[in-house]
Amino acid sequence: MDTTANAPDSLRPWIASYPEGILWDAPVDETPVHEQVLAACARNPGALALDFLGGTTTFGELGEQINAFAGALQSQFGVTKGSRVALMLPNTPFYPVAYYGVLRAGGTVVNCNPLYTVPELSHITANAGADIMVTLDLQQIYEKGEALQKAGHVRTLIVAHFPNALPLVKKILFSVAKRKDLARPTYASTIVSFEKLIARGDKPGPVKIDARRDIAVQQYTGGTTGIPKGALLSHANIAANVSQIDKWGDGLFYEPSKVVAVLPFFHIFAMTVCMNVPLGNGIPVIMLPRFELKALLGIFARTKANVLPSVPTLLNAVARADSVTPDQLASLEVAISGGAALPDEVRNAFAKKSSKAILAEGYGLTEASPVVCCAALRKPSKPMSIGLPLPGTDIRFVDVDTGAVVGIGQDGELQVKGPQVMSGYFENPEASKDAFMDGWLRTGDVGHMDEDGYVFLVDRIKDLIICSGFNVYPRTIEEALMTHEAVEEVNVIGVPDEYRGEAPVAYIKLKAGQTATEDTLKAFLRDKLNKIEMPREIIFKDALPKTLIGKLSKKELREEYAQGKAQKK
Repeated sequence: MDTTANAPDSLRPWIASYPEGILWDAPVDETPVHEQVLAACARNPGALALDFLGGTTTFGELGEQINAFAGALQSQFGVTKGSRVALMLPNTPFYPVAYYGVLRAGGTVVNCNPLYTVPELSHITANAGADIMVTLDLQQIYEKGEALQKAGHVRTLIVAHFPNALPLVKKILFSVAKRKDLARPTYASTIVSFEKLIARGDKPGPVKIDARRDIAVQQYTGGTTGIPKGALLSHANIAANVSQIDKWGDGLFYEPSKVVAVLPFFHIFAMTVCMNVPLGNGIPVIMLPRFELKALLGIFARTKANVLPSVPTLLNAVARADSVTPDQLASLEVAISGGAALPDEVRNAFAKKSSKAILAEGYGLTEASPVVCCAALRKPSKPMSIGLPLPGTDIRFVDVDTGAVVGIGQDGELQVKGPQVMSGYFENPEASKDAFMDGWLRTGDVGHMDEDGYVFLVDRIKDLIICSGFNVYPRTIEEALMTHEAVEEVNVIGVPDEYRGEAPVAYIKLKAGQTATEDTLKAFLRDKLNKIEMPREIIFKDALPKTLIGKLSKKELREEYAQGKAQKK
């Protein structure tokens, strides 16, 4: 039984700090997000829904494509409740069509990062049992899908033609100048055209969704370990977080707002804040396939977009660029920073570029769909805080050693309860059990709450590295390096990085008589790690520090690295 539901407000000091008009105990809408988006499509079919490099899709067109794709998934591939469909797509109009189409058909979305290596993708698709993968005919992405299919990890590839996402002139130019970047799929029964499925115009059959039991998204995360686990997020979990964010926005996510989606939809933060929230409310999403400063500034100039969900890396790039002027960011009203801690120097530098915009730091994790806390979006909040718990969200801090709940101002592990919290991990009862303490989701993050209910994070319990908002696992890098014939021991730590928030640094002990350089090892790693995982530095040592029981120790390496940086200043 949840004893927090009727807890007195004295146990929730954050309620007194809530902006006027926002209620912590307001009802949370658990209507599945695909139903909300399809309702928005029917409500105002002529309104702009998607803008991709100037190519536009109205809500009416979006609704037709979602239903047609859902119908094709049902009729051609037998997708129904419980079916897992993998999406390996960058930000394009194909992503929301595929995402909502899978949900409308009754299936479960399995997001795949196109930057992942084939072994990483193999684990996710095999573990999930995702027989179908939706991807693009861009060569660098398509070849990974083809490799997964040849290895037997997916049965069917549904392939979208990238130039079709572009406005006419850019489509023609791309087809001529960038033809070599396109794969040439041999379409057959197991490699199918996305566009031809849409063109069939199949009508989806009814699917009765049990919002609290049926899984909408199986989102893979390592949490604080290196082996990704599938967090089971129900339709109600995702819809609840959308509703919580909508309430917290206090009208921000309604007309005439426009939301910039430069963060990738396959990341849980962008999926929720950049896509589900705005499209469910009938406002446009302005997409970029990846972050490029010139392109981002072009969006502000062309569309006058006013909401920018972001990560510290992006904000830092904008803030540090000499070419960026306040006039170029004049339309920006709110920038929401998530995915990693926001350094104070980045906050201050960004404020000089955009003095009008509110920069609000938020916090979440995959297992909470993802947002748990956020600074106010309509007025300034306490600096260096991740803000207040969202409506309907309870938090507590627990002593890391004893498990006892700690008081105001005392550091402990942040734990969460709320309608956005997952039920557990896919087919992993041990990990699911470890993720909770007395019904509270354990975050692995250490911090405290002040007397006004504002939350401050100070550290992480485990060794997870958060690089540009993505989880990087030392073990993955260590295991890749250990396959090199010259390496005897390796230990990877995360260090502060001005651009990415954190970056991995590898310490290496070579085998006796062997030689290797930083450049040769990085070249060795290129096909084993993605770009985010690549160590920023590789440092060679005669011996690596160990604990009393002989386990490689990261603590001494972190101290050594910090001392070395301090001496260089």
